[in-house]
Amino acid sequence: MAVTEEAIFRSADMCLIQLYIPQEIAREMVYTVGQMGLVQFRDLNRKVNAFQRTFVDDLKRLDNVERQYRFFDKLLKKHGIPLFEGSPWEDNGQLTLAPATGVIDDHAQSANILEERLKQMEDAAEQLELQKADLEQYRFLLQTGEQFFAKDPSLVVVETEADAEAALGGLSESVNYVTGVISSKKVGVLEQILWRVLRGNLYFRHVSLGEPVYDAKHKEHIRKSAFIVFSHGDLIMKRIRKIAESLDASLYEVRESPEARSKQLQKVNQGLSDLYTVLETTSTTLNSELYAVARELYGWYQDVSHEKHVYETLNRLDFDVGRKTLIGEGWLPTDELGNLQSRLREVTQTLGVEVPSIIEVLETKKTPPTFHRLNKFTAGFQSICDCYGVPQYKEVNPGLPTVVTFPFMFAIMFGDMGHGMIMTLVAALLVMNESTLEVMKRGEIFDMMYSGRYIVLMMGLFSVYTGSLYNDLFSKSLTIFPSGWRWPDHWQVGELITAHQVGTYPYGLDWVWHSTDNGLLFSNSYKMKLSILMGMAHMTYSYFFSLVNHIYFGSWIDIFGSFIPGLLFMQSIFGYLSIAIIYKWARDWVKDGKPAPSLLNMLINMFLSPGTVDDELYPHQSGVQVFLLLLALVCIPWLLLAKPVYFIIKKRASHESASPEQQPLLESSQDELPEAQEGEEDDDDEDESHGEAISDLVIHQVIYTIEFCLNSVSHTASYLRLWALSLAHAQLSQVLWDMTIKLAFGPTGFLGVFMTVFLFSVWFVLTCAVLVCMEGTSAMLHSLRLHWVESMSKFFIGDGVAYEPFQLRPEEIE
Repeated sequence: MAVTEEAIFRSADMCLIQLYIPQEIAREMVYTVGQMGLVQFRDLNRKVNAFQRTFVDDLKRLDNVERQYRFFDKLLKKHGIPLFEGSPWEDNGQLTLAPATGVIDDHAQSANILEERLKQMEDAAEQLELQKADLEQYRFLLQTGEQFFAKDPSLVVVETEADAEAALGGLSESVNYVTGVISSKKVGVLEQILWRVLRGNLYFRHVSLGEPVYDAKHKEHIRKSAFIVFSHGDLIMKRIRKIAESLDASLYEVRESPEARSKQLQKVNQGLSDLYTVLETTSTTLNSELYAVARELYGWYQDVSHEKHVYETLNRLDFDVGRKTLIGEGWLPTDELGNLQSRLREVTQTLGVEVPSIIEVLETKKTPPTFHRLNKFTAGFQSICDCYGVPQYKEVNPGLPTVVTFPFMFAIMFGDMGHGMIMTLVAALLVMNESTLEVMKRGEIFDMMYSGRYIVLMMGLFSVYTGSLYNDLFSKSLTIFPSGWRWPDHWQVGELITAHQVGTYPYGLDWVWHSTDNGLLFSNSYKMKLSILMGMAHMTYSYFFSLVNHIYFGSWIDIFGSFIPGLLFMQSIFGYLSIAIIYKWARDWVKDGKPAPSLLNMLINMFLSPGTVDDELYPHQSGVQVFLLLLALVCIPWLLLAKPVYFIIKKRASHESASPEQQPLLESSQDELPEAQEGEEDDDDEDESHGEAISDLVIHQVIYTIEFCLNSVSHTASYLRLWALSLAHAQLSQVLWDMTIKLAFGPTGFLGVFMTVFLFSVWFVLTCAVLVCMEGTSAMLHSLRLHWVESMSKFFIGDGVAYEPFQLRPEEIE
């Protein structure tokens, strides 16, 4: 068996294969390939309309079955019945054959029967619910008849003087009424409309129903009110009924006499009793059916979904009618070729087919897709880089160094042992419980957190490390080792005290700086220079990846015309600044008895006043700086002209040395020119297309040179965000400590205990919410920008196509 290629520093070797599959086992073979998830099929029927392909009818049938399954899932959610999803997908390496076509046919037939039966039961249950709601409204209306027709003012909802007169005097023979139930939100609208239409010639009363009632129009329970309208004349009564019905009111007949209403109520109660019995039986039967469906629906959906994907893939294959063979093409990792052949051979033997499937490797000039082998640790870091762009086939993958540089750049800005410990503990909790969290349904935000659990874990661990270097724990310092500075033994109040150095602190930042007045100035200068050094190291190693790419692809002109002058330009200015920073740190200026020179002024004078040095950093400094400045200036035309001149000379030399028979071949070849620079040039008359190609190359190189020179300055300055955010994080942590928990250290007794507990809670909540979550997100985004822009722009092309093989995996019912 072939050894699997690592494929993380560069993408895996890919080959274009052609499969010849007999028609009778095509479905089983494609199903097996989908289980392995190795082949990215090419669509050989791109020019064929989607509705004219071979397996359109099968796809329509499977689409309908999926629609029916989604309907079943909707019913389960409506009735609150959980779906049994079974165990998660596990690739145990065992060969699994495709389900028989009869199984899929049974699924389709069962789905039709179940859909019809469940629809009938659901419609019957809904009709019973409507009848129940209607009778319950009617019953409430009958029960409120005493208030509507009472002659005792205490039982009447009196709204106007006319209401009171009607209640006391009863109804005259000419007075009629309309009773019904309407939504509580529309009671006021109904009263206003009737008042205006009838010009106040009515009595209107209403009583709110005690509980929400099911409404057929809105398909939900809403609050309703019973109402009665008194007025004169049949024509007016008809108008009242039309207005009430237009507002979705339900009208009922309610007798005026108590005896008649009692008989009506008795009849309604009897109907409700029978209806409750029927509704309970219907609901029990429907729930029993749905519980049976819930146990099997997930498996059914997976079978049908996989079958649908298989037929979609079969539609991408070319059908040879004469040979009764399906021909497919696809990209496959080269080291997996033997594994695929052995798997297909096993399927052929299991099915007992005499004609085997044939795999042939094709020679092609097409660019393969990019495939990196990942695990659960590296997948998160690779996704960070792929969001910016998919690496070109065989170029250096930026995802591998990102595993270290991304959390380290984050930790420089987020350096605090306490905050790093909180982040590490949260990430470790997700990592240790990943087997449980993997199968549970996660929200969008929590899913992002879970997917990046290893990124968060590394960021937390690196933050603990950088926090130990800064000697910062929740804005407090640790006195693990004796300080390298000593305060004077005798001092007076108000006197400016200066510490004397007695040694060197063995690890990290000396804790005594946290209690000094100039501690902020010291850490400010230290972190600012450190950010420049880290930026130059990050950009330099990233730039060397471009050299690795040029060597791998054999592009020597890019090494000579781009890499070397670019490296010299960048190092002659900012590399020199980095060396000067380290030299200034290493030299004992107090011992020499002279102030340390300003590196900022040195860099400014290097450009504005070449050869002039105000405060000498080292001997012969002016000569070195003039040489480096001249070297940087020479690199600009070197970057600008080297590649265009090379391609022009190469093209002319190839035309002059070619024989007349070779001229047509040369005219059609690219001869190392990029695709945008195709063309030719004649000795007497320059060909227009060739001139445009050369001009495009010159324009491209001019833009590249300008961008590279400007970016060398702006990208170096961009790394100052490491200093700024680190300083801001430390100061914000100090302010939060001083304004919360520090206030609890003064009071004693019960007040001291209460303030300690309360302020600690406030401090901890704000620490987690503001400093860990908000500040952590900010530092993460800044670290992401440093990788996308400052680092990856030095070498990353990113115009590749992601490798997306045909793969059968469990799917959620949507």
